[in-house]
Amino acid sequence: MLLLVAVATFLLAGFVKGVVGLGLPTVVMALLALALPPAQAAALLIVPSAVTNVWQFAAGPRGSRARLLRRLWPMMLASGGTTAVTAAHLVTGRPGLAAVGLGVALALYAVIGLAEVRIAVSPRLEPLLSPLAGAATGVVAGTTGILAVPSVPYLQALDLDRNDLVQALGLSFTVSTLALGAALAGAGVLDAAALGSSTLALIPALAGMAAGQWLRRRIAERAFRRCFFVALFVLGLHLAV
Repeated sequence: MLLLVAVATFLLAGFVKGVVGLGLPTVVMALLALALPPAQAAALLIVPSAVTNVWQFAAGPRGSRARLLRRLWPMMLASGGTTAVTAAHLVTGRPGLAAVGLGVALALYAVIGLAEVRIAVSPRLEPLLSPLAGAATGVVAGTTGILAVPSVPYLQALDLDRNDLVQALGLSFTVSTLALGAALAGAGVLDAAALGSSTLALIPALAGMAAGQWLRRRIAERAFRRCFFVALFVLGLHLAV
């Protein structure tokens, strides 16, 4: 039963990422945390999240990759460092408290998405806000396994064009995933067996992602995003309660 749940979860998570360009770790943590401790759920998502996000970042022009790295390295450094430090909470903290934190993070992420909050960051403030946004993202990622809060709203506020935004999200999620994976491996949670299971989970994740990309060309993305965020809000409240 757990195997079936895991396969269905990664199919759905890959599908969501294929349609909207993000959401794989969010969906995996939201659903698997109902059946597994958050640390074990996070260990399973490492390989699918790393592969799909490296692919997302590398898919764009080489020039834009270098430009984004030069612009966002303070955010990435802060995000990776704080993720690695705070990930110990997933392993040593009380699973119930981790689930509550995950639920709150999901509900907050859903509210931000449904409200379609548009925030603009002044170029003058970016050198100060980027490390702060990265550190906050690392704290949320390390304690709950969610990689999108507040990195997604912050990157959207930088007024990047669509292609650069997709690449920037891929870069941010890759850094957080690798830092989380390193911390879990150091704690003994991401051992050989868990790494093998995570690698196998890549198969349904890629299949779902391909299906989502096919559907993205045939439905209104805004309508799908609304359904996605409503579902995340309900799941978040359920986990928190």
